[in-house]
Amino acid sequence: MIVYDLECRAAGHRFEGWFKSSDDFTRQQERGLLCCPHCGSVEVGKALQAPRLARKGNQRSDVVPARVPQPVAAPAAPVASAPLPPQAVELIQKLAKMQVEALKDSRYVGKSFADDARAMHYGEREHEVIHGEASVEQAKELLEEGIAVAALPFPVVPPESAN
Repeated sequence: MIVYDLECRAAGHRFEGWFKSSDDFTRQQERGLLCCPHCGSVEVGKALQAPRLARKGNQRSDVVPARVPQPVAAPAAPVASAPLPPQAVELIQKLAKMQVEALKDSRYVGKSFADDARAMHYGEREHEVIHGEASVEQAKELLEEGIAVAALPFPVVPPESAN
């Protein structure tokens, strides 16, 4: 995890943000997903901060590497930071329960989803209910071949990654 000191460009509010990687921060910022927890502004960027690096035993303690802030592009479109209406929350919860029920009798096949679906469609293997990963291009090809596929509304954690 990476912890950045962030700053609201609109009002100068400072706060912390935790990200999987620096690319994760950049993607969220470009999509307008970052907002100030104090005022809701989406004009958020990295603030100047001291590096959080452990010093090696052979390094002098009086030498601190300089850090130059990089210009940050404005987000494409603001994202609402208000809570969802109760009806929307209820709908999302029902949809999540439906997905869990639908996947209960399904087998996760991972990245071999397109190949497995094709093999079942053409009678090369026994039919079963499966779910897995496919690119948009693979899904389009399956549909063009007359193979029924549908995107799941919520991400699925592969069984080997689940706690």
